[in-house]
Amino acid sequence: MLYYALIFFIIAIVAAVFGFGGIAAGAASIAKVLFFIFVIIFVVTLIMGLVRR
Repeated sequence: MLYYALIFFIIAIVAAVFGFGGIAAGAASIAKVLFFIFVIIFVVTLIMGLVRR
């Protein structure tokens, strides 16, 4: 049981390092950009699918 507590503690420390550093903010901004790119691709393919019918 103490082994699992130590593993979760290490995972929490790593998550805190990523969260308190600039890595989380950078990953969130990249995720936003990718989201909008995929939404645009989805809309274009949806329109192309409707036009071909």
